[in-house]
Amino acid sequence: MNNLNYIIFDLEFNQGYKYRRKSKHNKRDLVNPSCPFEIIQIGAVKLDDNLELISTLDRLVKPEIYTNIHHFISEMTGITIDMLEYAKSFKDIYKEFVDFIGTDSVLCPWGAGDIRELIRNINFHGLDISLIPSLYIDVQKHASKHLNTPKGNCIGLENAAKAFDIPIKNEFHDAFNDAFYTAEIFKKIYSKDISPSVYNMSENSSKNVRPLRIKSQKTKLDFDSLVKQFEKMYNKKMTKREKSIIKLAYTMGRTGQFQVDDSEE
Repeated sequence: MNNLNYIIFDLEFNQGYKYRRKSKHNKRDLVNPSCPFEIIQIGAVKLDDNLELISTLDRLVKPEIYTNIHHFISEMTGITIDMLEYAKSFKDIYKEFVDFIGTDSVLCPWGAGDIRELIRNINFHGLDISLIPSLYIDVQKHASKHLNTPKGNCIGLENAAKAFDIPIKNEFHDAFNDAFYTAEIFKKIYSKDISPSVYNMSENSSKNVRPLRIKSQKTKLDFDSLVKQFEKMYNKKMTKREKSIIKLAYTMGRTGQFQVDDSEE
């Protein structure tokens, strides 16, 4: 395909708290199964078919589902509820994002998961999903292949940026910064052999979102042992930030929201 614009975008999410017991004294937000991850930041870079920069977008989004920022999210992204107080609603930012995308565009996220969560947020707010393109390129998948990552594994954005010798000037886990790094990686790996795939929008309706399951058995994560296992696997000491990411990944993984049919490509 020729004359396509590439929309390299990234999202940051907030999430609710899962409790074993409900309490009238509990003022935190419970997880909503229809939209477990609420978008609180959209960052995007738009490139033309020559991979030249056309424009950028960086917007915070005022939360409407989870009005308290989960402490893991705040620690990882640096986003606080005070920063979001005067931000626009998702409905307003979605219109800006659609205008930014324009026509003849293909979405280029770091992993197709951001498209899935974008669709869930669109559906939750009752907005028009047909306004975003169904064509997409999974930059993470192609970067992992380019770097000969072992089959079944995908390289993380920070490690990929370092592998491609991209200067690290800004923090990761910021939607705009991550979109920028993804765009730089995309420029490194791009070839005419990379063709867009079609994302099946109908599979992501909120009615198909798997509800959260709260387990009745009392279990506790042995976090120290988990960190030691990571240190053994990577032959390095985990930093405070890396430990935070590990814990967040474990917490998010337990929700089951990232379980997919293994027959999917």
